[in-house]
Amino acid sequence: MSLRDHLRELRRRLLIAVAGIVLGAVAGFFLYDWLVATLAAPVLEHGGGEDARLTSIAFNAVGQPLDLLIRLSLFVGLVISSPVWLYQIWAFIMPGLKKKEKRYAMGFIVASVPLFLAGIFMAYTLLPRAVEFFFSLNPEGTSNIIAPDVYFTFVLHLFIACGIAMVIPVILVGVNLMGIITGQQVLRSWRGVVMLIAVMSALATPGDMAISMFFIMIPLTLLFAVAIGLCLLNDKRRERRQKALLRPDAQS
Repeated sequence: MSLRDHLRELRRRLLIAVAGIVLGAVAGFFLYDWLVATLAAPVLEHGGGEDARLTSIAFNAVGQPLDLLIRLSLFVGLVISSPVWLYQIWAFIMPGLKKKEKRYAMGFIVASVPLFLAGIFMAYTLLPRAVEFFFSLNPEGTSNIIAPDVYFTFVLHLFIACGIAMVIPVILVGVNLMGIITGQQVLRSWRGVVMLIAVMSALATPGDMAISMFFIMIPLTLLFAVAIGLCLLNDKRRERRQKALLRPDAQS
């Protein structure tokens, strides 16, 4: 394919992905009230009681409810349409792969969706602990009156970061199949990746809940190790194939 054809194909894939997200956002519109109540629960449950501090999520601008509605609807659209846009990513990559490699790529498509959703669920389970820790830092006698754009930005960033973190190992293998990076290059970066995973896990589970940090760190590290192994195996396959093509009997 020429560069123009590649750009045309990329535009088509992007339009399909955007259309999937928009259609999913329509469903998010109807789930808006339930989603706000669910995500705000870790904050609001700190209110009430004789000794509890005042806790609330308060709008401080006229247009904030509409802004929040759009953002949460798009987030729901992103989650619901994840099979669509993840497939479009791989569909754009796969034409550059050989027939055997395409079969592996289809497996990665199947793996990407549940991994992304697993990352979203992991963030959902961590959210109450993160909120509890940050509220524990309040000086005595102070209150928590939080603007929704601040709180829900924090929530959505946490959710999307965990979802993408779970998919990155799959993307590494796909890029390796394209020949852009080698398994050795991925292997050499393991110290930095493990450090990054540890930092992200610590930020996602602040406080003295070390066991929760390991619940995030261990699966992410294992996924990265599996990705390294698959990249190295694919490099060996590619090397054997190239040697076979260079044999005199193969050339004849």
